[in-house]
Amino acid sequence: LFFAVPCGCVSGWFVFSSSSLSLDRFFAMVRFLHIQNRQRAPLTICGDCPAVQAEASPYSLVDICLNALVADLEKFCVERPDGSLCLKESERLPQEVADRLLQTMAYRELLNDGTVGIFRGNQMRLKQACIRKAKISAQAFQQAFCHHKLIELDAAGVNEAVTVSDVVSGLGSSVWIQNNLQCLVLDSLTLSPTNPYERCFSQLSGLRSLSITNVAFRDEDLAEVASLPRLESLDISSTSVTDITALVACKDQLKSLTMHGLKRLNMPTPKFLDVMRELKYLNHLDISDEQHSRSDIPFRLLGEKDILPNLVSLDISGSKYITDEAVEAFVRQRPTMRFVGLLGTEAGYTEFLSGEGTLKVSGGENESQISEALKRYSERACFVKEAFFHLFTQTCFMRITKPEILKLVIIGMRNHPLDLAVQLTASACALNLTRQGLAAGMPVRLLSSVIQLLLKAMETFPEQQQLQKNCLLSLSSVRILQDVPFNRFAAAKFVVQWLCNQENQHIQRIAVNIISILALKLSDEQAAQLTSEFYIVVGKLLEIVEQKTNQNELDTTFHFTLSALWNLTDEAPTTCGHFIDNKGLELFMRVLQTFPSDSSTQHKVLGLLNNVAEVRELHPRLMQKDFVDHISELLNSAEMEVSYFSAGIIANLLSRGEQSWTLSQTQRRLLIEKLHSALLKWPTPECKMVALPAYRSLKPFYPLLDCFTLPGVQIWAAWAILHICCKTPARYCAMLIEEDGLQHLYNIKENDQSDPDVLYLTTEILTYMDKHMMYYGKPKHLKELQAKLNG
Repeated sequence: LFFAVPCGCVSGWFVFSSSSLSLDRFFAMVRFLHIQNRQRAPLTICGDCPAVQAEASPYSLVDICLNALVADLEKFCVERPDGSLCLKESERLPQEVADRLLQTMAYRELLNDGTVGIFRGNQMRLKQACIRKAKISAQAFQQAFCHHKLIELDAAGVNEAVTVSDVVSGLGSSVWIQNNLQCLVLDSLTLSPTNPYERCFSQLSGLRSLSITNVAFRDEDLAEVASLPRLESLDISSTSVTDITALVACKDQLKSLTMHGLKRLNMPTPKFLDVMRELKYLNHLDISDEQHSRSDIPFRLLGEKDILPNLVSLDISGSKYITDEAVEAFVRQRPTMRFVGLLGTEAGYTEFLSGEGTLKVSGGENESQISEALKRYSERACFVKEAFFHLFTQTCFMRITKPEILKLVIIGMRNHPLDLAVQLTASACALNLTRQGLAAGMPVRLLSSVIQLLLKAMETFPEQQQLQKNCLLSLSSVRILQDVPFNRFAAAKFVVQWLCNQENQHIQRIAVNIISILALKLSDEQAAQLTSEFYIVVGKLLEIVEQKTNQNELDTTFHFTLSALWNLTDEAPTTCGHFIDNKGLELFMRVLQTFPSDSSTQHKVLGLLNNVAEVRELHPRLMQKDFVDHISELLNSAEMEVSYFSAGIIANLLSRGEQSWTLSQTQRRLLIEKLHSALLKWPTPECKMVALPAYRSLKPFYPLLDCFTLPGVQIWAAWAILHICCKTPARYCAMLIEEDGLQHLYNIKENDQSDPDVLYLTTEILTYMDKHMMYYGKPKHLKELQAKLNG
């Protein structure tokens, strides 16, 4: 595993390999980078959009180091007798870095009884611990985390093996934590199956903030929590609380109260408002609910003048009977208010409540309100879906790139991967935000994230046609297909599957366009696996070609389909075989005859046939007189691309020798002369071709370079290599070195019988190689080879 990342303290690139990095050096590097990060002045964010700057910036070196450690954790550890991991060396990470390491492992869902073992003992010092969605036992939790001096713990979504009482009693076993733990998140945990009513929160006397949403938390538990002497923030959303009167006990210190979706609340409205009157120091109140809530509490609250005098934030999203007038009057009576939540209500449509001033508003009326909603409700599926619906209507005709909005869409998708409504609306929003030219201005990292999430959504909901279509349309962006890193093989499988099951011509055009580009991005093995798993794709693409040929229709679908077939057959013998088996040769001969003056069609057809001709096992099936005659006629075409690929087909067929030529030997001799003659009329290899050939490998050229009895065949191969080396030297010179292709060139140079034209082209290639090695360095095996030749 190798990394090459921009280094802020030196010019150039900082490169290291995790396979050769010892643990002590690794930790030393992390400590150094951590210190450098702390001492460095804050970066100046330029431009109008901080999201662009943040997402376009490289990952920090600390994060890269931690990701390397997490990805290969076992290599840095030894296993204890109980199966848990322990770091090999007694190095210590800075506390902030240890917190980030734990957070990284939680984010990747890598926390289990084995991996959390690295946090036992004193090698790590945690302060702000995040163990979200950890799959651990109560014992592993106690051993790994309860001896640290924690001031924050986020245990949301930990598996059922760890209960609320396990966490609280474990934390309470440390006197330091009892007095100093300030923030505790226990969302979606279970209560003890043996004693669900066990009281244990009173141990945590230092607690200031508690979130216990989506837990069977009852009135008795609330009374215990309300007695905590320092409690300032409480979130009891979606719990079993029926009466909040107990909160009066903490009226002098409670500043934030969140009670979203409190379905079992069973208090008369006047009594509820009486409790609110007691909470005079409350700054934040959230009594939002899913849309169509029947409660009249929010409506009645807005009419109260002598209540919540210090309120800064009020969330009543999803409430009924809410009007702009009532909200505006409530806010004006409390000048310190800075936020009001109105998503899913009938309010938020006046200029005062637009959300574009100092008063922030979550709603669905404009982009500002929608953004605020997505920021605040990313964990609430019902509101995320609602916000996405409004965002879709807002972005249908968007002409400005909005990376900050796309980032919010990504967060919503990531938080609710199994919610169909969220994923469907998100896919529509992502399409609007990246369609046409909008993707060009998006940071690559954001595009990569959203495409990976869309692919995951398609895998999760394979029967959801609209979602699948949205993703297909998002993938059709050339910017995304060419520049953005994502799982291209998974995307190619999806597109091929979609193509094979759809007859809609619009969808076909998009699908073949995507395949034509993706095929070039796949490795040889992936391309072979794709056509092996979906062998009918070649037949399907040939059906489209045949249909367009019969209709004499040269449209974009036709050209995309030819490109897709061309790219799928590159370095893919099995796919070339499928092409021949599906009567592709006969069809492509008809295409050449139907469109004799369209050079774009001709060079795509001939490019594919060149791929087929490279497969020696298929040569007997190409030995058809009409085919060979037609290709030889195209050798002298005025279009360079047409002549180039025609010559390549002839060169490959001739290269196997007389014994493999099953047609007339007279025809073979004439072809040899015609090929050589045509090549000598070509311009220099530095010439410009409309379509620059691109190769996964140069290996098909090497057998042709060894054909010393056929100079024409050698000339074509050498001309082709020189052409691409002078156009893209870094790529193809490196390829020649990696594939040991230089040996074939040295053989020509050292052979006294080499044709002068072949020798000239070979010398030119080697000149490019010398320049390349002067810049990048000469591999050891080449030094030995040249020494041997010179010796």
